Amino acid sequence: MSNTASAPLYPPLYGASFGQAIARFFKKYATFSGRASRSEYWWWFLFNAIIGVILYIIGGILGLIQVDAATGAVTLGPGYVFVAVVGGLWGLATLVPNLAVVWRRLHDTNRPGPFYFLAFIPFVGGIILIILLALDTNPAGARFDQAA
Repeated sequence: MSNTASAPLYPPLYGASFGQAIARFFKKYATFSGRASRSEYWWWFLFNAIIGVILYIIGGILGLIQVDAATGAVTLGPGYVFVAVVGGLWGLATLVPNLAVVWRRLHDTNRPGPFYFLAFIPFVGGIILIILLALDTNPAGARFDQAA
């Protein structure tokens, strides 16, 4: 990991470990130029999903979300606001860098960042974006890199 500490941040880090990907995500908080490798993007995606699951579990353990066994009705407990606020703050804090890493990942597949907006096409847009994000690196995507 010491060799990546001195490495510049603008090129993609192929084969990034979980920790490296998360560190680069936050170091490149609002950087839309350059590229992000598949490992950089998908490790971040996994980390973000884990945070969401942890918040959901905390809500369940603390009884913040209660299900009536007889009727199946879901009621929100008094602590629900706390979990919702924490989740909302996490979402706001990671909104811009999440968009930036998607943008850079699209660059790595040699597509412009605004392809992100394909996700807003009803029913199929999200699927199209996931497929684009999963594609292999295209060397022509280097056109999005900064001059060293």
